[in-house]
Amino acid sequence: MTDSSYEPDPRRWKALAVTLTAGFMSLLDVSIVNVALPSIQRGTGADAGTAQWVVSGYALAFGLVLVSGGRLGDALGRRRMFLIALAAFVVTSALTGAAPNDLMLVLGRLLQGCAAGLLTPQNSGLIQDLFRGAERGRAFGMFGAVVGISTAVGPVLGGLILAIFGEQDGWRWVFYVNVPIGVVAFVLAMRLVPGKAGRRTKLRSEIDFVGILLLGLAVLGVLLPLVESEQDGLRRLWWLFPIAVVIGAAFIWWERRILRRGRSPLIDIRLYTSTPGYASGAALGTVYFCGFAGIWLVFALFFQQGLGYSPLRSGLSVTPFALGSAISAVLAGRLVSRLGRKLTVTGLSLVATGLGTVALLAWLVPTANAGLVFAGPLLVAGIGGGMVISPNTTLTLECVPTRMAGVAGGALQTGQRIGTAIGTAVLAGVFRGVVTGTRGDYPTALSIAMLCSAGFVLVALALGIGELRARRARRSADQLQDVTFAAPSE
Repeated sequence: MTDSSYEPDPRRWKALAVTLTAGFMSLLDVSIVNVALPSIQRGTGADAGTAQWVVSGYALAFGLVLVSGGRLGDALGRRRMFLIALAAFVVTSALTGAAPNDLMLVLGRLLQGCAAGLLTPQNSGLIQDLFRGAERGRAFGMFGAVVGISTAVGPVLGGLILAIFGEQDGWRWVFYVNVPIGVVAFVLAMRLVPGKAGRRTKLRSEIDFVGILLLGLAVLGVLLPLVESEQDGLRRLWWLFPIAVVIGAAFIWWERRILRRGRSPLIDIRLYTSTPGYASGAALGTVYFCGFAGIWLVFALFFQQGLGYSPLRSGLSVTPFALGSAISAVLAGRLVSRLGRKLTVTGLSLVATGLGTVALLAWLVPTANAGLVFAGPLLVAGIGGGMVISPNTTLTLECVPTRMAGVAGGALQTGQRIGTAIGTAVLAGVFRGVVTGTRGDYPTALSIAMLCSAGFVLVALALGIGELRARRARRSADQLQDVTFAAPSE
């Protein structure tokens, strides 16, 4: 149904470019530090556990505040929240880069993750506000492309920065680079991003603080044992998982209670029960990120510790995935309105094939040629990856009402961050476990880790096939209903 009150803003595409640039920075910082971990450990004297928190602490804080950030944008105005979050991200990036020791570095990353969690959901909310129809599909396609490309190119850019500024202190520039880009984006956003969104209501009556607390505790209960997995966190903190389930159930009960009272919940449960394609799309994205996001730390460990590559050479070795993802994501954004879920199903098949081939080659081919031999299957996997994230974002959010755009985008991203934490913990844990158990057999460790990654992707593929069939069934039901209403009465 067309919104008769909608008048397209002439600045909308420029505004989108600015907000996606800021979103690219925040998502890039999820993966860019993987290749810099050895440099960080040498520069700060951090042990392996502290270094792991530099990676995982950001993802933890990011995931904790995403939904709350989306809700605040819905209630207070997305332009206002975007500017606040972007300013906070620039400041915390500078503080993290200037950290004098490992403790301040971890604290800086936690604060930086919180700022990124407030920033990211404003992108999906602004797209819902600024675009309609086919334009919205293209805009969501660009947003999904940014999500996928930023994660894939992180190791490449991280290696390049370390090569330019040196491995001793070059890690600081992994964070400093956000400052000039963020300042320019802030100035442009002040001029280009419209300020019409938001209802300017009282926080106490509009924001569900109890819901924020319950959801935050539930997400923390899931992510903390995974973040601490390198320090035996799964064995020490396993009891947080059942507690998280109980708190999650309490959160759902509370949100339904808020709805019955006619107030605004943190997450409208009807997103999952009544919005076609949202629940399945969110589940697909979460599972896919388990297999996709975890491979970058594994590759960094394999190339740098196993083969002795420099950070730049390590990053360049996974460039084929980034290139394939960049190209196919742009094309997929244009084709998603025509091909729909067929794109994600095809893309997941290619990712599983590419990663499975890497697993086989790692076992069969001499390690001296690994970087070159992996290029082909990584390119295939990258092409598939670009066909997954961008279309899945578009298809998952296409039926979401505009008033819930921010929180829906935040919830979708929360699932992806949980998937990132699970995948990183599982794949890195499997890799290190095999290396230890085999006394340094890095190729076998990579092979087994890639098989685990391909397994996650195959589960996502099954979800994609199920959603494809469900969409066909809904389309057939709609067509039958149209024929019934069009039939002449007798």
